[in-house]
Amino acid sequence: MDSEKINVLVVEPEKKPYMKEISSELSSLQHEVGGYIQAVYPYDEPVAIICDEEAKLKGSELNRVLRDEDGKIYDVIAGTFLVVGLGEEDFSSLTPEHAKQFKEKFDTPEMFMRLNGKLVMIPMEEERVKAKKPSVLQKLNDMKTLDAPSAVKKPHAKEER
Repeated sequence: MDSEKINVLVVEPEKKPYMKEISSELSSLQHEVGGYIQAVYPYDEPVAIICDEEAKLKGSELNRVLRDEDGKIYDVIAGTFLVVGLGEEDFSSLTPEHAKQFKEKFDTPEMFMRLNGKLVMIPMEEERVKAKKPSVLQKLNDMKTLDAPSAVKKPHAKEER
């Protein structure tokens, strides 16, 4: 029996979302998210977010935030996730309208850092997404390395014996 193909929105960490046609079989969904799937239904629209249920436990890269109706962050999705439509009994293709809506919703990749013991989300700059420039965190680490005493070059002195 052939599995049904469905059109889903794929959202990877630090990347813009894109549409992809995949099989609706469980193994295909698991392959796309990199583990056992968990379906989350945070929206009024007939869509689901499918993610790896163990992504946070595995230390997967944080991806996008989920916000409540007041715009407050209530959760963070880790790892690659899919946005799929909901059929009568299983997952289905996104409608063109929902594909556009959720592509726009997740269009700006987000990066995360700890600041004063809190997790902070920062929208990524367009240039960084395209060029894969070093993150702010990487730049800070690079500056620390340059300022470290071991990085200071001392003039060579002749060794006396």
